[in-house]
Amino acid sequence: MHPQLVNRDQLALTELLDRALNKGVVLWGDATISVAGVDLVYLGLKVLLASVDTAERLRQDARIPARAAAEAAE
Repeated sequence: MHPQLVNRDQLALTELLDRALNKGVVLWGDATISVAGVDLVYLGLKVLLASVDTAERLRQDARIPARAAAEAAE
């Protein structure tokens, strides 16, 4: 068997995915379906793409300022 060489495009995509999962990426968008100028359906979408470890770290980081603000108000 011959070793498989990795294509540069595949390596770049792998690196991009690794960085996105380590840092986290938020995608958002809006779509509106309308007929004759009347909005019928509005769809708002927010997606967080991250690894489980990154999502947990982001959740804990979000709690710390809220906890500090609550303690300061007391």
